[in-house]
Amino acid sequence: MSPDNFVEISGLQFGYGRRSILKGLDLRVPRGQVVSIMGGSGCGKTTLLRLIGGALRPSQGSVVVDGESVGALGRDGLYRLRRKMGMLFQFGALFTDLSVFDNVAFPMRERTALPEPIVRDLVLMKLHAVGLRGAAKLMPAELSGGMARRVALARAVALDPELIMYDEPFTGLDPISLAVISNLIRTLNDALGATSIVVTHDVRESMKILDYCYLMAEGQIVAQGTPAEMLASDKPYARQFFRGEIDGAVPFHYPGADYRTELRLGNRDR
Repeated sequence: MSPDNFVEISGLQFGYGRRSILKGLDLRVPRGQVVSIMGGSGCGKTTLLRLIGGALRPSQGSVVVDGESVGALGRDGLYRLRRKMGMLFQFGALFTDLSVFDNVAFPMRERTALPEPIVRDLVLMKLHAVGLRGAAKLMPAELSGGMARRVALARAVALDPELIMYDEPFTGLDPISLAVISNLIRTLNDALGATSIVVTHDVRESMKILDYCYLMAEGQIVAQGTPAEMLASDKPYARQFFRGEIDGAVPFHYPGADYRTELRLGNRDR
């Protein structure tokens, strides 16, 4: 593995039973960069994050994070590696019975032996970084969608992780909240000296903060490059995805029998 990369994936294959999800992926995530994994729903983006985090094991190929093969690690080794990771789950996934303060404090209390006065100061620092120090005593039910996502982000970076993973961080946000989260992803990555992987299908916002992008389709990488290269790509799937075209490499119609033939057969049955 190159020391310049925090994550290296080679020949990665994974499936559920007979259903193949990932079909020979190869990608690199350089240290210190914000890298996006884009693609339509169901193409395997979230599955890829689970493989990087060790929640799933590859069927074939390798996932190497900071020089360690994730699939070869035992429980203790995996927990040690996860100490370097932070995760922003889709829709935030806050603990509903814990306050904003306690949500952010949770990883500190779970993984460290820090005294409570230090935990308090660190939690307030993380909440201040996302603009929500004043909301520390609120419960998740009292937060807007954008606020909840920011609290989840503060929790994700609570232990200053070296790798931050985001699963659809822009979904369901209004334009203001979306811009806030987008800016925080870039700002926190640079401030912490971290590496970030952003799984998303939001082209407009994500292209403002990315260093590099991979585009997935049917479990494979079909295009890759800088934001400018991807937006100018003439590859059929990339062109359709980034321009939002209805028909193209991904057809509008699900495969089926000839329409006119099927209609004639239907008339005969009557």
